[in-house]
Amino acid sequence: MAGRSERVSTYTSGSGDTEGRDGEQKRNLWTSMLESVASGKKLPEKNLLVLGGTPESQREFLESLSGTETGRNFDRQKTPPVANNFALGYTYYDVLDADQDDTLARVSLYLLSQPSTEFASLVSPLLTPEAVPHSALVILLDWSQPHLWLRKIWNCIQVLEEVMGRVSTDARNEMEEIMSSWKERGRGGATINLDGTPSATATSGDGDGLLPLGPGEWAEPLGLPLCVVCQHSQKMEFLEKNKGWKEPDFDTVLQYLRTVLLRHGASPIYTSQNTPSQLPLLIHSTLGITSLLKRQPLKHNVIDRDKIVVAPNWDSWGKIRILGGVFDAELVSRGWEEDIKLPPGSTAPTMEDYGYDGRDSNEGPQASRGPSAIAQYEYWCRDPNSGGLAVVESAMSDGSAVGVESENPQQFLERQLKILEAFKTKAPDKAGNNLSTASRQLDFTDEKSVNDHIGPVQFNMGGIQVDADDMLQRLKDRNAHAASPELEDAGKESPAGNMAKKYDSEQLQSFFSGLMNRTAGSADSPRS
Repeated sequence: MAGRSERVSTYTSGSGDTEGRDGEQKRNLWTSMLESVASGKKLPEKNLLVLGGTPESQREFLESLSGTETGRNFDRQKTPPVANNFALGYTYYDVLDADQDDTLARVSLYLLSQPSTEFASLVSPLLTPEAVPHSALVILLDWSQPHLWLRKIWNCIQVLEEVMGRVSTDARNEMEEIMSSWKERGRGGATINLDGTPSATATSGDGDGLLPLGPGEWAEPLGLPLCVVCQHSQKMEFLEKNKGWKEPDFDTVLQYLRTVLLRHGASPIYTSQNTPSQLPLLIHSTLGITSLLKRQPLKHNVIDRDKIVVAPNWDSWGKIRILGGVFDAELVSRGWEEDIKLPPGSTAPTMEDYGYDGRDSNEGPQASRGPSAIAQYEYWCRDPNSGGLAVVESAMSDGSAVGVESENPQQFLERQLKILEAFKTKAPDKAGNNLSTASRQLDFTDEKSVNDHIGPVQFNMGGIQVDADDMLQRLKDRNAHAASPELEDAGKESPAGNMAKKYDSEQLQSFFSGLMNRTAGSADSPRS
């Protein structure tokens, strides 16, 4: 019985924290289970730094990535707002799996509409050693301004160079490792996804069979993967139909773009509002986000001009030259190298800076153009003698963007005032005579216009319609004829002249008065 009384229940003590054999505190079973579940539901976080574009084009880029424009995101009310109107903007979206049930990752977008070195202090804290492996870069371009593409890319790279100089040493070392791994992807002769996982046909080699880098490839790595998105490619059709663009012109633009981006290992892609693109696949695979249900490989496309996609480590100078023309990839690549070396805050050179003024059309751009790739490209875009796209900046606005520099209104009026004062001092009398003559002509013109407006004055005299103006004119002519001496002498000899004397004005007046005053009875008498 005593043994039964010594039995004590240990249920309550087992459900809480207990001491182990060595006196250490054991963790609660439920706490460990909840922590494991919470860590399992934690979403992978990815970062995307977007440079360039406008707030509207950045929203379109976000919609194309999250699928809100195609109806794939059914809950539009939960779409986070986009704060990109001031300095460095921010937004995020969740990447859903193919079945739209599982969330693969959450992507945070940091938006910088106006790339400037002044904003480098805002961007550099984002690139921590922990965030660098999960980050990528995006530069937004627009087909409404293709002549500014190289200059905009250059401005963004200037900002990135300033940002990379402000990051910590650990983050910089992490970037070097990332760039080393990106240089090796896709060079083993087998298909390798952008996220680094080999496909089913890939060989499990240790890197001994990697193809060497070609000329101009990865010469200027930026520390993070770069994608250049050329939006609104549907405007290419407008350029072709209304502005005279030809297929070689679009090819030349693409050749410049691919040659420049080849030095950074970047991926150019064209997107359109009318057709779907591989943009989500390119961006998500670059960030290491892949579907658990459906793995899709990224397919390069350099044939469809409005659906261009070039994957990293695929392009080369030989593939760029296939587009034809007189394009010199080596010269452009060397010029871009000179542009990248310019110090921050400097201005990109032009063809005029190298002494080419375009006066001799037979020389062309190859004769005296400088090493700057930006100068070469912008010269080709503006010079009609080189076969480029003259006045390309007005292509999207039906010529309204072609500006004419007008003179200052105050300077123009001041010059005209001096001319008027000089005219008055040289010929004051002539000006006065001209003024009086003009006033007389004006009076005569006014009188004539009034008479034409009123018309002739007529009245009825005994059933006869009489024009008063015509009658007065006839009387004036008769009096003038009678007052002439020569006509008066001639009138003495002729019976007509004697009759004119005999029947003077008073007699004519009494005659017409009799016609008006006679009665109807007298008019019907036989005597009359």
